[in-house]
Amino acid sequence: MYTFGVIGPGAVGSVIGESLQNGGYQVTLIGREAGSVCVERAGTTEFAALSVEAISEVKTAFDYLFIAVKGTQLEGIMPYLDKLTHANTVCILCQNGYGQLEEFQIPGAFQAVVYISGQKKADVITHFRDRILILPENNVTKKLKEVITESNLDLQLRSNYRDEVWYKLIVNLAINSVTALSRNTALILQEEKVRKLCENLIQEGMTIAAAEGIHFQEKMVEEIMHIYAGYPLYMGTSMYYDMIEGKTMEIAYIQGYLYEKSKEHHLDTPCLDTVYSLLLASEMRA
Repeated sequence: MYTFGVIGPGAVGSVIGESLQNGGYQVTLIGREAGSVCVERAGTTEFAALSVEAISEVKTAFDYLFIAVKGTQLEGIMPYLDKLTHANTVCILCQNGYGQLEEFQIPGAFQAVVYISGQKKADVITHFRDRILILPENNVTKKLKEVITESNLDLQLRSNYRDEVWYKLIVNLAINSVTALSRNTALILQEEKVRKLCENLIQEGMTIAAAEGIHFQEKMVEEIMHIYAGYPLYMGTSMYYDMIEGKTMEIAYIQGYLYEKSKEHHLDTPCLDTVYSLLLASEMRA
């Protein structure tokens, strides 16, 4: 039987761990400290309890290791990876944004495009929607998909994986920016001016993608706004939760990544430039 490790008992990691546990797999959820979390399904009475082991105490070298800490926390787990992996370990990075894969020297490492919406308060994870991980299609990921068929993780393999990366980057660009800067949940999408700002950010993201050779149809703006419309009014985003909790946000991997690409291609992206500047300023401390 294969062994599974999940580093990061936040919303994404806990939902991945719960999905594997419910499928009967041998899975270890790993955090900074030992403890437990409870995953509850929003709007239902369903819940599952998971134990969390301290990363400093785990001795297992896993066959499959899901890394679900935020991009800003990757440096802190690097010293432990040697003992948690073996020569054939497959690592799946599950962060928002793009560019984190470059920090890993593990041959079998892939970055997933993640669609898992949830919120952590204390030791309770509220899972709002989706269990989707999108990976590039190759022999390694095909085997992983076969291995976890008993779980309810929706592992999708794509030959056009780079398109999926850019699509999710643009999804994250607008909604994460406006919720973080307003310090408000999806409720703000009820305001027409906010919806228009989101549309402008999506359009600018598409312009950057086109400069990178990724071409989307104009209907993408409507598609993404439809995704946002399906969010519960009380649902926040990862950057919103980080903002209100005073944590470092993943700006470098979303808005920052797109901003650098925009400047590299000498593009005019006034909305992106503004929200990126304001997000950076929001983290300045005297």
